Amino acid sequence: MAATHTTDRRQVLQAFDDTKAGVKGLVDAGVRTVPPIFHHSPDPHPTSSSSATIPVIDLSARRSDVLSHLKAAAETVGFFQWVNHGVSAGLLAEMLESIRRFHESPKEAKAPYYTRDLTKKLQFNSNFDLLQLPAANWRDTLFCRAFPDPPGQGELPPAMHGVLPEYSGAVRRIAVAVLELLAEALGLAPNRLEEIGCADGVSVVGNYYSPCPEPHLTLGTSRHSDPSFLTVLLQDYDIPGLQVLVTDNGGEEDKRQSVRVVVPPVPGALVINVGDLLQLVSNGKLRSVEHRVVAYGRARVSVAAFVTANLNATTAKVYGPIEDLLYSSAPPLYRSITMPEFLSHYNGKGLDGGPVLDYFRLPHP
Repeated sequence: MAATHTTDRRQVLQAFDDTKAGVKGLVDAGVRTVPPIFHHSPDPHPTSSSSATIPVIDLSARRSDVLSHLKAAAETVGFFQWVNHGVSAGLLAEMLESIRRFHESPKEAKAPYYTRDLTKKLQFNSNFDLLQLPAANWRDTLFCRAFPDPPGQGELPPAMHGVLPEYSGAVRRIAVAVLELLAEALGLAPNRLEEIGCADGVSVVGNYYSPCPEPHLTLGTSRHSDPSFLTVLLQDYDIPGLQVLVTDNGGEEDKRQSVRVVVPPVPGALVINVGDLLQLVSNGKLRSVEHRVVAYGRARVSVAAFVTANLNATTAKVYGPIEDLLYSSAPPLYRSITMPEFLSHYNGKGLDGGPVLDYFRLPHP
């Protein structure tokens, strides 16, 4: 029975994938219920009504205040909202709209970009880990390696022409500025994190969460942490969807629990979070935190820019805990890795909720 069930599920998943239309194709076909392949188990963590845990950091404030707030956020919740960052509202709106235009274009226009080849610079698919996980996510994605060697203008979908290079350049400048502040917070030279390659690459991921007829049965994106040094997220400004798992600091210490905190849309803000690779090179001083995206009855768009290593590089660079952050009472927590090794493990396990860095953790007595 188990083998038959597994075989049947695999066939259903393959049939869905073969349409090359994604979740949007199901909705366009008039689906009234969420198919079983998208059903998720109930979440054991409650959702908090307070969003105060996710700080809003204003770049127009005194530098010392910005630095202290950023340090506190990166060492605890791992997320913060970045405002007055200098990127125009027009560019942010156009980036969101370009992703919406692509995903809402006819199936025939999107199908040529549909692929399961994760080595390609440009990939359109529904759930990169579709065939690995027990439950698929209610989400379609357009992935693009945008820096330093992006696809040519002729390779990009028409909806992305013009806006992608400008946006990815702006995101990288923000990431470099954040990395300089974080380096200072760690007691390192300001350019140290950039110097070791923490901003050598930018991948832009445009997610489309179709209207869901039964949001309580599924998720937009299941729980995970990010395969990046930093992630810079631009989310729809009228529909909250992102939730971060944090420890509730209220009450007695032995009664504290993990809760999901909603990251509210703030007009003009970019949501920035620490990724797994930054936790690794900081030897655990900066925290990459689990988060997820819920499904909604309305369509929602987001653009996540993963600031990472140069994924197009022909030579595999090695990343490990920075030596200046190690001492007798703080030995290395993780072994050194290469990006191909890291991504092979990340893509192989998919968004199964398990901490990626546990695989690279060193044993300690």
